[in-house]
Amino acid sequence: MKIKVQQATALMACLIAGVIAPGHMRTTVAVSSSTDSGSINSDHPKTGTGGTWDQKAAAAYLDQRLGWWMEWPRAQRDHQTFCVSCHTAVPYALSRPSLRNPLAEPGPSPNERRLSDNVVRRVRLWKEVSPFYTDADRGMYKTVESRGTESVLNALVLASRDAQNGQLSADARMAFDNMWAEQQTTGDKKGAWLWLRFNNEPWEANDSDFYGATLAAVAIGAAPGDYRVSPGIQRNLGMLREYLNRDSGSQTVLNRVALLWAAAKLPGLIEPDRQKAIVAELLQRQQADGGWSLSSLIGGWKRSDGTAQEQKSDVYSTGLIIFALQQAGISPENGQLKRGISWLTANQDKTDGSWPAYSLNKNKEHHISPETALFMTDAATSYAVLALETDANRR
Repeated sequence: MKIKVQQATALMACLIAGVIAPGHMRTTVAVSSSTDSGSINSDHPKTGTGGTWDQKAAAAYLDQRLGWWMEWPRAQRDHQTFCVSCHTAVPYALSRPSLRNPLAEPGPSPNERRLSDNVVRRVRLWKEVSPFYTDADRGMYKTVESRGTESVLNALVLASRDAQNGQLSADARMAFDNMWAEQQTTGDKKGAWLWLRFNNEPWEANDSDFYGATLAAVAIGAAPGDYRVSPGIQRNLGMLREYLNRDSGSQTVLNRVALLWAAAKLPGLIEPDRQKAIVAELLQRQQADGGWSLSSLIGGWKRSDGTAQEQKSDVYSTGLIIFALQQAGISPENGQLKRGISWLTANQDKTDGSWPAYSLNKNKEHHISPETALFMTDAATSYAVLALETDANRR
């Protein structure tokens, strides 16, 4: 039975400690740990509570998949650029840097550099490059939806890159300028961005405007220096904050996971009680095996090919939820978090280093190719890596 947010908050109140007030450097939700889960594997301290997993194989899988995407004819765009995809390119940009230290890599991988160069090129040529999709080739509103979507993704990729060296680049500032120019300033979506809608969950559906707005908040929070307090963005940031708070109650649980992540990156984005309620709801929805089920977080969504939705735990939702909870400050000793980490570690594919995942929209037999059937696996692998590396680094 679905538990309302208010009920979940009350149920978990005994577990959740205070939240640091807006204006402090970080918002933290402390949750006490239980004693019924596994202990740290002392032979592999970098892998935390979940035992061993193959970091080198995970990196190889991610590198191979982005390499394929960058060369795929259908991903190619004008001015010798390629589409920055929500499923493969963006998760790669967020996760791949976390594997550098474990693998003793001296710097960004070749594919990281190529992805960054591609985004920079499109940012610099913003007024010249064509949108990812246009009204002429994909239907009404696709031109403005493409611009809104890409503006947010470009800012996220470059802000995350610059966070590693502590200085916001001129290209990232330009990406943010493009992003703010695409923000909606009137109507029901005031504060959000028009987002690509192809009737595909979780990134291109009718509710994905909210998801996109959370990514914009993550980008602002990730930006190094004092960008988030820049006077010139405060009006836009206020509209974004108002939108996310106004619409959060009507969102799917999965969209509220993204909101929790955004709130952790950008203190003061949402009220502390709302953050605690999301944490409580997510902990309540953990399955007996330690994972989370993507289908259960969407609610009422039906596959376009008519095939049955899978109800079992999956890597995409489990990795993303654990990562969001970690960002929100849940203790690494929390029993539920430890069970989730163990579940992730146990479900890496030992043959290619990936974490397999299923699509909410169609089964793999109905994809146009075996390669496109891996889109969810690409994103799932990235978020599994982020969750596992975050766990190892917090110990």
